[in-house]
Amino acid sequence: MLLSRLNEILTQRQLTALFQPIIDMRRGAIVGYEGLIRGPSDSPLHSPMNLFKVARANNLSVEVEHMCRRIVLERFAELGLPGKLFLNVSPEMLLLPHARHGETLSYIDELGINPDKVIIELTENQPTYDYDLLREAVMHYRGMGFEIAIDDLGEGFSSLRLWSELRPEYVKIDMHFVQGINQDPVKLQFVRSIQEIAQESGSITIAEGIETQAELLLLRDLGIAYGQGYHIARPNPHPGAEVPNEVASALHRNGVAVYPHKGAFEYNVVTAAKLLRPIPTASPEMTNTEVYEMFNAASDLQTVPVVQNGVPVGLIMRANLIDRFARLFSRDVYGKKPCATFMDPYPLIVDRNTSLQELSRMMVEADHHHLSNGFIITDEGRYIGMGTGQDLMREITQMQINAARYANPLTLLPGNVPINEHIDRLLQNGVRFYACYADLDHFKPFNDVYGYRKGDDVIQLTGRILADHCDPNRDFIGHIGGDDFIILFQSEDWEERCRRMLESFGIAVGDHYSPTDRDRGGYVGEDRRGHKVFHPLISLSLGVVRVEPGNFLSHHRIAAAAADAKKQAKKIPGNALFIERRQGLGLEA
Repeated sequence: MLLSRLNEILTQRQLTALFQPIIDMRRGAIVGYEGLIRGPSDSPLHSPMNLFKVARANNLSVEVEHMCRRIVLERFAELGLPGKLFLNVSPEMLLLPHARHGETLSYIDELGINPDKVIIELTENQPTYDYDLLREAVMHYRGMGFEIAIDDLGEGFSSLRLWSELRPEYVKIDMHFVQGINQDPVKLQFVRSIQEIAQESGSITIAEGIETQAELLLLRDLGIAYGQGYHIARPNPHPGAEVPNEVASALHRNGVAVYPHKGAFEYNVVTAAKLLRPIPTASPEMTNTEVYEMFNAASDLQTVPVVQNGVPVGLIMRANLIDRFARLFSRDVYGKKPCATFMDPYPLIVDRNTSLQELSRMMVEADHHHLSNGFIITDEGRYIGMGTGQDLMREITQMQINAARYANPLTLLPGNVPINEHIDRLLQNGVRFYACYADLDHFKPFNDVYGYRKGDDVIQLTGRILADHCDPNRDFIGHIGGDDFIILFQSEDWEERCRRMLESFGIAVGDHYSPTDRDRGGYVGEDRRGHKVFHPLISLSLGVVRVEPGNFLSHHRIAAAAADAKKQAKKIPGNALFIERRQGLGLEA
């Protein structure tokens, strides 16, 4: 049934060409179109996936692919579309014996299309192994004046190898890494790496599957040259020759995209292997006296793992064994007995790939003696060494310090390093923006009276309110530390957003007080001298400074100017906004 339908499609040329625009992300102009194909709308062979699947099953792949190319080329010429045509070609077609390499060239000559307007886009449907033959075929196409693109980089069976072997003029990044890139720091890093490789290899990158403006602008900021996707335009038998106004306006708008940030500990993917110490082992058959001599020979040896056939079965602690031997007649009684007599048969055992966060959680939940005894580290169940509780605490502490520079662990908002990086990107791109310093008034006495847990709740509340009133695609919010935040506005309605923040905070903060304190507008506490002092409810102060291109030289000067504006805001009673109207504040050395 499907074979007869396929033959009917071929004989009657029942295929329709569609074209999806590819745009220059800097100029906001169409540079070409990808030619796509569809079968009859009322047929199970409407989708190209089904069409080529049936063709392969019936040894008709060559006929179907050549028919698709002809129809796409004919329609491209008929429409007189501007720019280049990206023509899909499967690599396996180029590798077939007696492949008709010249057929495409002769046909475009008939249609009056210049070969330099056609990009041969290699689209993988199955693995490609004969790279030497493929490279030869590609060189043949280049010799005829065609350029080469590889499709779905990161998705295909061997796309990275293809890139290395063929050195294409264009590289298309698979839509998996494009969609949601504005919310996924791993996808961002992948695409950033691809762009860096492309620059070194002389390839032009094309992002496929762009579906939102946020994705579009972030990819532009990463330096991706070209883009295509539903946000720009869907495949159409009669495509437009101009970029939609909404897309063009967004690309021409002066601004930078907000990069997604990692959580507090995602910058510190450290495992138990970092804590590994090679410690000599004992077998279960060794005597207690032999283990005692091991401790005597090494004064800094505190534990000896007991290992059988490479697998840890217990742990002997120096203090425990020496204490036992110190007892009257104990050494005579137990000295020749197996060391398993005095071992802890339930030591804490972790794989070398266990993250330090998970290891810390295991240590907290386990019996307290494991903190002093340490833990055994294995590789696929076999002993490789030990780690100590002291080393774990030291490493976790350092990780917390490092993590706080990137993301605040209380609010999970970006910390000082991403804040400064975003400011630098704004400055380098000559973007006008507004730096807003947010600080809580009367927070310390609240912390003293209501406790640190309540204080943390208010800080988290503040972070949520500030974030809720920002445009996540244009405004960057960071947590400097404590009750200090900074917002870098690119939104045109930034002032209205600030006023809504103050209003929302004023309503919400009262829920964190007792009804009595809330009703009377404050509470009584003691100052440093022990005197009773009435403290008003916490309020929010926002100090804003406008940053014009060229009037600030560094993020340091911007931070200082915003902090000064915040000090002025704090002089105003209650929830307050102060806007610094003066200019040129950041030019002095």
